[in-house]
Amino acid sequence: MPSGITDSLLENNARYADGTAVHDATHPGVQPIQPARRLAVVACMDARLDVEDLLGLKTGDAHIIRNAGGVVTEDTLRSLVISHHLLDTNEIVLIHHTRCGMLAFTDELLKAGLEGDEEAAGILAQATGRKFTSPGCCAASPSAFHAFRGTPEPLDAPRDEDNMARLAADVRRSVAAILGHPWIPTEGEDAVTVRGFIYDVDSGRLEEVD
Repeated sequence: MPSGITDSLLENNARYADGTAVHDATHPGVQPIQPARRLAVVACMDARLDVEDLLGLKTGDAHIIRNAGGVVTEDTLRSLVISHHLLDTNEIVLIHHTRCGMLAFTDELLKAGLEGDEEAAGILAQATGRKFTSPGCCAASPSAFHAFRGTPEPLDAPRDEDNMARLAADVRRSVAAILGHPWIPTEGEDAVTVRGFIYDVDSGRLEEVD
C-alpha cells in the first residue's frame, strides 16, 4: 500500500537508529489545526518510544494516539475517524514494539489478580518483578485490557520468534480493524492508507509487518 509520507518517515527512522537526531523540538509558531503531514500515528505508551524522535516529526506534523500496547480499541477508532473526516489526515501508521508489557499477561490473569485472587497476584508479581497489590474488588471498567494473545512471558523479555509472531499478529488485527471500519474509507479520492510496524527498542529500528 503506497504512502509517500510513511516512506519518508522510514528514512528518518533509519537515520535515528544510526544515531542522527531528526526531530526538531523547537516551537514552530502559529500553525493550523490540521496536521501538516496529514498523518495519524497509533503507538504504545512505553517510555522507550519517543514517537516524534523515532519518526523525525515536528510539532504540528501528526496526530499521535497512544495507549498500552498501541491497541486499536473503540476509542482509538473514534480518534481516527475524527482525525480523518474532520482534520484531513489520510495516512495511518501503527507501531507495536519489542519487549512490550502486553506480552506478559492475559486479560483473565490481570482481572483475577485485581479482584483478589492470590495465585494470580503471585504470578503477576513474578512476571513483573514487583509486589502486586490487589485492590481486592471487582469492577466493570475497563471491560478489557487487550493483552496480546498467546502464552505470557516474563516482563521485558528479549525478542524471539514467538513474541515477534505475537506482536505481528496483533499488528495485523489492528490494521484489519481500521480497514474494516465503515467510516474509514480505503477506496476512492478520500481513501486512507494504513501500515503497521514493530519497533525494536534495542536497535531503534522499525520493521514493517506484511
